[in-house]
Amino acid sequence: MKKDCCHHDKGKKKIYIYVLIATISFIVTVGSTVFIIWLILRPTKPQFILQGATVNSFSLAAPNLLTSNLQISLSSRNPNGRISIYYDKIEVYASYHGQQITPTTMLSSTYQGHKEMTVWSPILCGNEVPLAPYLAVSLNQEQMVGMVLINFKMSIKVRWRVGKFVSGTYHLNVNCPAYINSGNNNNNAANAGVGNAIQFKNCHVDV
Repeated sequence: MKKDCCHHDKGKKKIYIYVLIATISFIVTVGSTVFIIWLILRPTKPQFILQGATVNSFSLAAPNLLTSNLQISLSSRNPNGRISIYYDKIEVYASYHGQQITPTTMLSSTYQGHKEMTVWSPILCGNEVPLAPYLAVSLNQEQMVGMVLINFKMSIKVRWRVGKFVSGTYHLNVNCPAYINSGNNNNNAANAGVGNAIQFKNCHVDV
């Protein structure tokens, strides 16, 4: 009886080992296949372009309070022929020398197929946003020169889709620099920057 029990226990252990090995092999095979497909079809990050920007108002008042109203047109193109993109969360705002000067604007999530292009045209408004004193000095100097550098930034959460496989979430940081007219011809700060920014500027994208 004892021998039979021992053989029975050994048989169970062998079955467990076989099942464990088979499960691990299956997981490794599937994982390797997905990884190889991912390497072959490795996604190229989307291309962003600042197509244009209209500055309705851009004025600095004492004590260092910046008011701005900017409408921009941003496009994104998916350069991948076999990979589509889910844009799950899109945030955009304007920045001056590293300081955010407009509240974050949320854009609608969207799906982008192969080689497709998407265009957004948000309005960014900042009302009496306090600037750091040294930035106010810098802004006044740039207005005297005639051009002010503004960075339009996007923070985006995306997922890539290859066939039925959908990746985890990736974070894109998009930076679109643009020079706007400072309106220094009449030296009127209330009208500074009214007009168009430089158009069709390529944006920098970090993943």
